[in-house]
Amino acid sequence: MRTSTSARWSLRLLALAYLTALLAVPVVLILWRTFELGLGAFLASVQTPAAISALNLSLFIVAVVVPLNVVFGIVTALALVRGRFRGKGLLQAVVDLPFAVSPVVVGVSLILLWGAGGWFGALDRAGFKVIFGVPGMVLATLFVTLPFVVREVEPVLHEIGTDQEQAAATLGANGWQTFWRITLPALRWGLTYGVVLTVARALGEFGAVIMVSSGFAGVSQTLTLLVHSRYVDDQNTYGAYAAATLLMGLAVLTLLLMSVLNRTRRTT
Repeated sequence: MRTSTSARWSLRLLALAYLTALLAVPVVLILWRTFELGLGAFLASVQTPAAISALNLSLFIVAVVVPLNVVFGIVTALALVRGRFRGKGLLQAVVDLPFAVSPVVVGVSLILLWGAGGWFGALDRAGFKVIFGVPGMVLATLFVTLPFVVREVEPVLHEIGTDQEQAAATLGANGWQTFWRITLPALRWGLTYGVVLTVARALGEFGAVIMVSSGFAGVSQTLTLLVHSRYVDDQNTYGAYAAATLLMGLAVLTLLLMSVLNRTRRTT
């Protein structure tokens, strides 16, 4: 189907107007509100003890969640692509569950499981606090970021097939040697994209985390929770904009990293 030049330009302008209204205007507004008082005010707002603690906690959660997602994501993808077992369809559905379930529901479920009156409440009564602490926030973030590595690695496994792995086995390589020298290097780009998406989601998660966090500044407050606390509880609008800008900066760095990796992939 061929379209006229005017129709193509109309579609482009419509898409540009939609993206401008949906993305560009809110971002520009936040940046303007953040820097209207100058760079010094912004730096002072993001260098408070609460802001530094929130940034450190966000990065800590990312540092814990990403390696775990890498390990279990690769294992799950291998099981789904290479394995033949009963319940495979159920496992596929479980992997996609975070896409379908509201993050708030995830938080409530974790409270029912790990809270003082939950199935694993003995840990809480023994003094190991999961809910309303950092462990609960890590669990919530793990759940909502579960699919990314799996869904990025899975199509790569389908694409590379098993020919090289079978050849390596024929030459005497054991399972671990085949994985480290054949399978894992072939997965590097899919795995990299999965990691980048996991980092972006972990940094920006709010719904699940707020349900299992105490919300105390300097204790269990991430950057997203800091924005909420400053805007809603403290009525500190400027501080909320500054924290949001800091969070947005981390997101932009993640997107830039993804773009660089995409260009590197095309040239290799």
